[in-house]
Amino acid sequence: MELVNLKVASDKVNFADAVKKGLGINQGLYFPEKLPVLDNIDDLLAMPFVARSQFVLRTLIGDEDVAEQLDEIIETAFTFPAPLAEVTESLYCLELFHGPTLAFKDFGGRFMAQTLSRISEGKPITILTATSGDTGAAVAHAFHGIDNINVVILYPKGKISPLQEKLFTTLGGNIHTVSVESDFDACQQLVKTAFDDPEVRDGLHLNSANSINISRLLAQVCYYFEAVAQAPVEIRDKLVFAVPSGNFGNLTAGLIGKVMGLPIKRFIAATNMNDTVPRYLATGKWDPKATVATLSNAMDVSQPNNWPRIEAMLQRGEVLPEWLSGATVDEEYTQVAMKQLAQLGYVSEPHAAVAYKALARSLQDDEVGVFLGTAHPAKFRETVENVLGQPISLPKPLADCSGKEVLSAALPNDYEALKQHMFSILR
Repeated sequence: MELVNLKVASDKVNFADAVKKGLGINQGLYFPEKLPVLDNIDDLLAMPFVARSQFVLRTLIGDEDVAEQLDEIIETAFTFPAPLAEVTESLYCLELFHGPTLAFKDFGGRFMAQTLSRISEGKPITILTATSGDTGAAVAHAFHGIDNINVVILYPKGKISPLQEKLFTTLGGNIHTVSVESDFDACQQLVKTAFDDPEVRDGLHLNSANSINISRLLAQVCYYFEAVAQAPVEIRDKLVFAVPSGNFGNLTAGLIGKVMGLPIKRFIAATNMNDTVPRYLATGKWDPKATVATLSNAMDVSQPNNWPRIEAMLQRGEVLPEWLSGATVDEEYTQVAMKQLAQLGYVSEPHAAVAYKALARSLQDDEVGVFLGTAHPAKFRETVENVLGQPISLPKPLADCSGKEVLSAALPNDYEALKQHMFSILR
């Protein structure tokens, strides 16, 4: 598999090197020069989830040394389901929150951890990543206890839910967490600055576990195949996916699946008030604004890092403009959507509610909607209980950590402070 840096075309690497590097020259994203198209989709959709995922990822990654270990990697990583739950006859939720940290990030996080632990050959690595909520827990749990890999996770202080925070800040060991006095975009910028600093990048052997890492992104393609596989055959070409979008890795993965041949009709990029992409799709003008804190905090991203990958697929003609539209859902309608879903007998949380509302505004009579459930409602217990007026019990992963002490360091939004902190804990 040859991957090209979308900023520096001469910077080309294979899959294993892209996983180890994370980012390319000038903070460029690695992406396949050309995506494969499958001609046996019906046969693939009849396969079990793990076996199908092995085939899809072998096709994407191609003939590399790591491909020989893919079967074992996927069997170890994908140990939980991604059920397509029927809400009504024309509406489904793809539930991606049945993994160990109750969020869709478990798929990519666990696949990356298993891959990197094999290709690093025991050499020391520092994973440096930023989270707006769910990435932190998925990455922390995926890498916890793996020899020779340290993890540093930055997150915006006070801007993720308390239970989200507890899931990844209470582990200790090789997991180091930092609350930053700013927003998620600032945390992402600190990560990018570190990768541009040779002293830190080379001295600490940096790697990133955000969805900018190609391993996390490709793993997410697999659950779109699983969603379509679970849908009745007669509705597969009518499916419209509404994707709650923050950093846009999730939507990128869905579009890759469609390019490969999945019979999905179209996608909706559903955002909260941090609506850079919906405005761009409507006007053609890229105009990020200051990040706004919302109920759907994992989507509080004004400068989504994965958008250049979608832009590349559009420019290459792999993705057609009519396959993609944008939708913005404000705080009032997020709560309305949660109540509407509850009236249909389905308890959900703010991120999925944004996607549901986007679907409700757009879905045509001859279409079937799928909105992505990216996190368990209990991860946003206070919000869900306040909006719906009904109690929610905690699943075991949350109950186990809810009473534990937060182990995070607190830092200002200052790169030199972060650099000094990292060297003090990792050297």
